[in-house]
Amino acid sequence: MKDIVIIGSGVTGSAVARELSCYRAKIVVLERGNDVSVGTTKANSGIVHAGFDAVPGTKKAKYNVAGNAMFDELSKELDFPFRRNGSMVLCFDENERSGLEELYERGVANGVTGLSLISGEEARRMEPYVSEKTVAALYAKTGGIVSPYEMAIAYAENAAVNGAEFLFGHTVESIERTEKGFRVTCANGAAFETKAIVNCAGVHADDVNNMICPEKIEITPRKGDYMLLDKACGYLCNSTLFQLPTKMGKGVLVTPTTHGNILIGPTSTDREGKEDVNTTVEELAQAFEKALITMPTLSKRNIITQFSGLRAHNPGGDFIVGESSVKGFYNAAGIESPGLTAAPAIAVDLATQVASALALEKKDDFNPVRKGIPQFSHLSDEERQKLIDQDPLYGKVVCRCETVTEGEIVNSIRRPLGAKDLDGIKRRTRAGMGRCQAGFCTPRLMEILARELGCDLAEVTKCGGRSQIVTGRTK
Repeated sequence: MKDIVIIGSGVTGSAVARELSCYRAKIVVLERGNDVSVGTTKANSGIVHAGFDAVPGTKKAKYNVAGNAMFDELSKELDFPFRRNGSMVLCFDENERSGLEELYERGVANGVTGLSLISGEEARRMEPYVSEKTVAALYAKTGGIVSPYEMAIAYAENAAVNGAEFLFGHTVESIERTEKGFRVTCANGAAFETKAIVNCAGVHADDVNNMICPEKIEITPRKGDYMLLDKACGYLCNSTLFQLPTKMGKGVLVTPTTHGNILIGPTSTDREGKEDVNTTVEELAQAFEKALITMPTLSKRNIITQFSGLRAHNPGGDFIVGESSVKGFYNAAGIESPGLTAAPAIAVDLATQVASALALEKKDDFNPVRKGIPQFSHLSDEERQKLIDQDPLYGKVVCRCETVTEGEIVNSIRRPLGAKDLDGIKRRTRAGMGRCQAGFCTPRLMEILARELGCDLAEVTKCGGRSQIVTGRTK
């Protein structure tokens, strides 16, 4: 008998698992994918929103502002990349300045600090490459950027070290009420008795909710296409640059990433399929053309990869967070933007509710600290030599573009909830994320994976399932 079953190991589910792992409880996280952060979280803008966009009084506003304030301490405690780079909303038309003022007033109402309305000249002094057509901007000092998948992995690893069990390849198929709580059955035949359920299933949160709750919800998969530019373009902006929403649409953002690239996107297209993450020529072209409005100097020649992700959109417009009408069943559904920013606050709130309902006691030995993989590329020569002396594998560079060593790759596989495929290594070490997009390092990464996992090269996959790189041996 479990105390709590958490469904989904994206950033919200992993954060909930970590916050609940500080209590004396039997916790299991059921994830349909083969790793942490393989759904919405992995294809995310990585923006820590200040909180001026959400409508005052909504759950989005509440959790956005509360979550934003938690990032400085959390990033140090869990050792994931985060930076307060500030954000700007750019206005390109004198007749639309009132839109900036509206966002400013909304931010003040939400309790956002560090907001200011600035002129186009001030915006260009701070960000020299923004369009000359910029007439004014809203600057938010508390805006930030984070690596979303590294954040989720950090939460999950810390939860696992503190006793939470993570089971991958477990797609929830049915939920039934029992005398003591619930029975959760997975497509692979595994079944779990539990006192409480926390639904963090992303675009599938409606499917999970509707298995047990009389009040049905609907989640619309909303696809966004992105383009990532080479680190050589990293000088183009320091702040996250939004466009003021107009009658022509919300526009796209141009932002630095925590690792020095420039990210453009996303588009916004509602889809029927919950696995439809194919990019399209039309949407990518649309995103780039809109980005040129912000920064005319952008060049397609600097694009190193393109990808898309699905957001879990609630047509009702707000997050669905808290206990449902079914006692013991809790939702974290419709967690679209600013969901990444809100996740830490949502997790604390849900964990508090569940712990109170189950009368859980806090652990005396809870360890809130998680140490990430040493990043060889960021170390001084002295620090590098010290690391190599401890483990010679750190002296062997495998990914040249990102200067990732064999020591980091082995660490990513052997650590709690370690990598099982090429994408898992990529999310944990950045091996394969550089300009050549793994064109050089793939064979070596495959060899290391096969060696560490004790499998044949033909069994190594890109992202689990049937994504093998090779099909067999010729000799």
